[in-house]
Amino acid sequence: MEIIIRADASTEIGSGHIMRCLTIANQLAKKGHDIFFYMLPLPGNLINYIETCGYDVIAEWREVDIIIVDHYQIDAQIEKQLYTYAKKIVVIDDLANRAHECDVLLDQNIVADYENRYNDLAPEHCQKLLGPRYLIMRDEFIDIRQNRRERNYQVENLLIFMGGTDPTHETMKVLKALETFSFSKVNIVCGNGNEQKELIQSICNERGYQYHQQINYMASLMNEADFSIGAGGLTTWERCYVGVPSSSTIVADNQSETTYFTEKLGAVWNVGWHEAVTSTTYEELLNSIQQHPELLQQISEQGLRLTNNNTPNPWIKELLEMNT
Repeated sequence: MEIIIRADASTEIGSGHIMRCLTIANQLAKKGHDIFFYMLPLPGNLINYIETCGYDVIAEWREVDIIIVDHYQIDAQIEKQLYTYAKKIVVIDDLANRAHECDVLLDQNIVADYENRYNDLAPEHCQKLLGPRYLIMRDEFIDIRQNRRERNYQVENLLIFMGGTDPTHETMKVLKALETFSFSKVNIVCGNGNEQKELIQSICNERGYQYHQQINYMASLMNEADFSIGAGGLTTWERCYVGVPSSSTIVADNQSETTYFTEKLGAVWNVGWHEAVTSTTYEELLNSIQQHPELLQQISEQGLRLTNNNTPNPWIKELLEMNT
C-alpha cells in the first residue's frame, strides 16, 4: 500500500508529532508499504531529518490507500477533503477537543474516562484505539522493556531530556540546579530544534556531562538512568514503558491533563507548569529523589503496569486490516 503521513514540526509545534510518525513510518515500511510525508517548511521543521531517514517529503497531494493525520490544526472539515486522495483516513490525537472524520482514531494517552472521550467527536463507524495499550513504540523501547535492568532506586545516573525544541528552556534551568550536585553520570539530550543546543553542549563539555543530540538510542539512556527529568507529552509514556522513574514538567497546554492524571495514578513526579518552575524547583526535586527511593520504585512499577500490553504496537494490525 501507499501511505501519506501528514504532520508538521517547528520551533513552536515541537518535534513530538514527527518523531512518533517516524516510528509509525518505520513499522509500516518494515511490512513493505510505501510511506510518504506531507510537511510544511516551517521554521524548525524536520524535513531534512525525515529525508535522511529514507522517506520522501511531498509538496502536493496524490492518490494513496491511507492518509495518517497527526496534527492539532486539522479537524473533520479538512479530513473530509482528504478522502479525495485516500480510501481511508487515520487520525492520531491527544486532545479530544475537535470533531474528526476518519476510519480509525488513535489516542495513546490515559486521562479520566479516556474510553469515552471521543464518543461525540468521531463518526459511528470509526474504530477507536484508546489508551496506553496502543502506545506507538520504537523497536529500541520494545527491546529494552523485554531486557530492562534491575534497579536499586539510588540516583547516581541522571538523564535530562526536555523535548525536541525545549521552548521554555527547562534544560538550562536544570543545568543551573545541577551546579550544587554531583552525580556519577549526567546525560543531557537535545533535539535539533533546541535553540540553545550550542550553549548546552558547551556547559556539558565544561562539567563532564554527556551531551547527545537528535539521537536514536534514547531507550538505552533511559534504561541506564536512575532517574529522568523530562517534559510532559509523548516521552512520558516512553519513560513509563521502560520503567525509569521520572518527573514531568508541563511545557504546553496539551500536556496538562495527561500529566496531572498520570501523577494521580502514581506513574510520574509532576513538577508543575513551566511558568512556575525555576532552577530552585529542580534543586528541590534533585534533593527529594535522593531521599525517597521507595517513591521512585513506586513510580517505576506503576509506569510499567500502565503500559503493559501483551503485543507491542497492536495498532499496526488494526490499521492494516481496515484496508482489506
